[in-house]
Amino acid sequence: MLNKAILMGRLVRDPEMRHTQSNMAVASFTLAIDRDRKGQNGERQTDFIDCVAWGRQAEFVCQWFTKGMLAIVVGRVQSRNWEDKNGNKRVSVEVNVDEVSFGETKKSREQNGGYTGGYDNGSQIRPEGNGSQAPAPSFDLPAGSSDFEELGDDDGDVPF
Repeated sequence: MLNKAILMGRLVRDPEMRHTQSNMAVASFTLAIDRDRKGQNGERQTDFIDCVAWGRQAEFVCQWFTKGMLAIVVGRVQSRNWEDKNGNKRVSVEVNVDEVSFGETKKSREQNGGYTGGYDNGSQIRPEGNGSQAPAPSFDLPAGSSDFEELGDDDGDVPF
């Protein structure tokens, strides 16, 4: 069977870190993902997808991601049964995160004025986090540069 979800959306709020009884880190966060088509009233509709990261992925998410940041998540869809405070049985569907990566550079986030999508209630993004976290790494290249480097003359020898 195949169960793979690939999502790209903006965090609705800062990730929430918890630990299991065995001290395993667990991070919960929600992605807001705009649908491709507009609704009947002409406005974009947004889906809110709950995500859960474990261990080192959870620590990474909590250290580098904040509300409004664009994230790319790869994982699998899972459902779990639970009981609320009133004893009612509930079912939650969430994405169990295998990989998470930045969906935009810090520079593009700042150039877009901290765009948070249509689901935001008017509050501003804090591009550098809440002040207690280290700033996110910048992956910007100088203008006109490239990830690739020209190789010198080839002497024809195979390197292995």
